[in-house]
Amino acid sequence: MADPTRIEPRVTPALTASARSLAAALPDLLVEAKQVANTVAAGWHGRRRAGGGEDFWQFRPFQFGEPARSIDWRRSAREDGHLFVREREMENAHTVWLHVDLSPSMNFRSGLAPVVKRDRAVLVTIALAELLARSGERIGLLGHGRPLASRSAAERLASTLAHVEGEAARPDLSAVRRLHEVVMVGDFLDPADDVAADLGRLAATGARVHLVQVMDPVEETFPFVGRTEFRDPETGGRVTAGRAEAWRAGYVAALVRHRDRLRAAMRLPGWSFAVHHTDRPPTEALLALHGRLAAGGALAAGPREIPT
Repeated sequence: MADPTRIEPRVTPALTASARSLAAALPDLLVEAKQVANTVAAGWHGRRRAGGGEDFWQFRPFQFGEPARSIDWRRSAREDGHLFVREREMENAHTVWLHVDLSPSMNFRSGLAPVVKRDRAVLVTIALAELLARSGERIGLLGHGRPLASRSAAERLASTLAHVEGEAARPDLSAVRRLHEVVMVGDFLDPADDVAADLGRLAATGARVHLVQVMDPVEETFPFVGRTEFRDPETGGRVTAGRAEAWRAGYVAALVRHRDRLRAAMRLPGWSFAVHHTDRPPTEALLALHGRLAAGGALAAGPREIPT
């Protein structure tokens, strides 16, 4: 039986061309993603609690009843009459599901931005995968198999994306479970009811969700004037405005309403919503997103929009 949450993309020549374009861009995007990850790199596992990890945390006095093998004899030798134990910092692997929107609306770039939305979304997603892989997290791409804990997760994710004909804006959610983290990167310009329905299904699983809305600056400001033709990248439909500037106020108001609907659907503890513009450095989105994930969902007052 088909999964009702799975939205199958309709493969068209345009989507095939888009997939080939992405495949050609991925080697450079992977290199850039690693550079971005190096810039942002910070410890995911800063729990500051003793546990079974590999990283040294602190020395503490040996306590009666503990096994002798836990004693750090080199450190103890420097303290006459005292024994010390080397404690390691607690590390708990998380399962983090990633999804990047590769639908036609993401293949847009205005003259105000250096990249198309799709490439920026892929870059942020791969860079996040690189950071998570370094920390030993289990990482999966929604709709593409099981999550894996591997230092090569970013390369595997890029390889998978290179063979995607046309990834739906709405992901397959069937593998998500309680306490999983779900990171979705896209423009989220689908009807708000559809996005809210997906978020409702995720809420029912007990997962924590993080949305990064990638927008071209033109999509925020609508700077068009005079006679302008607009084309829907999803359907190919066209509409012409005689005086585009007369549409600006209505467009901006509609965008505000749409984003308010997204925020309302995200008002759960541990969930977060971000807006990232393609004329801004990708490190800004990645820093804030990684910080939100590192917080482990411990938010008492609901989500805060990550500044861009």
